[in-house]
Formats: sequence, structure tokens, C-alpha cells
Amino acid sequence: MVHAQLDPTARRNLAVDAVAAKIEKDVTWQQIADAADLSVAFVTAAVLGQHALPEKSARAVAELLDLGADAATLLQTIPTRGSIPGVVPTDPTIYRFYEMLQVYGTTLKALVHEQFGDGIISAINFKLDVKKVADPDGGERAVITLDGKYLPTKPF
Repeated sequence: MVHAQLDPTARRNLAVDAVAAKIEKDVTWQQIADAADLSVAFVTAAVLGQHALPEKSARAVAELLDLGADAATLLQTIPTRGSIPGVVPTDPTIYRFYEMLQVYGTTLKALVHEQFGDGIISAINFKLDVKKVADPDGGERAVITLDGKYLPTKPF
């Protein structure tokens, strides 16, 4: 049976335990995703409390991290999503994404609506990818792909 979380506390606490186990076992998010047989972005978000994992994947993650059967069950629950509280984020990496949306959010909205019409880009039917590439001017660049299904607004 599918269950949903009402309060994010249990998943938040599990995320803390899972990250501690990840560090203790010295495994990468990719290794955890490989055990779950799902994408690294989805599994990372799930372990951090933002998605439910299928039973087989939840059991594999819990086993890899030695989290136990209760954690495997909790990883399967539909979470209360939202990892950033209502204030401006203070973590520099998260803040930069917040800043990007502050600067480019209205631009993205205008371009999406001009190209697709009135609607939204789904964060449920969604793919995320992060790649490190060489910067021709020296150093490295992050290429972040947000790939969401367009859902038109339907009058009713």
C-alpha cells in the first residue's frame, strides 16, 4: 500500500542518517543510484527526502547504507516535498540556484509561455542531469539540464 507523509520530520531525519551512512561507508551518490537502479538525480533527491523510491530500490539503498527495514519502508513513502524553508537560502550553492531563479525566473517564464503557451513545466515528469565540462577559457563549468514535461493550462 502507498503511504504519504504528513510531516517532513521523519524523512528529514532519515536523510540525516543516510548522509551520515554515505560518509561512513565512503560511497558516492552514483553508487547509491546504481544500487537502486535509478538515475543519480532521482535517487539523491529521494534519499534527501524529496521522492518516494520503489520498494526494490528502497530496499537496495537501505541495505547498501545499513539503514534497516524501517528506513526501507520510509523511503517508499510519498514525502512532503520542499527542502528549502521559506527564507532566502544561506548555503552558497543553493543560494546561487535561488539567485539564478531571481534573475532569470521571469525570463524563463516568458520564454516558456511564448514557446508553449499558458502552462507549467512539470517537476514530477522530470529529468535532471549535472555534468562537469571543461571551460574553454580555463577551469570547469557546470552544465545543468532540467527536462520537464510541459503541461498546458486547461480551462474547465
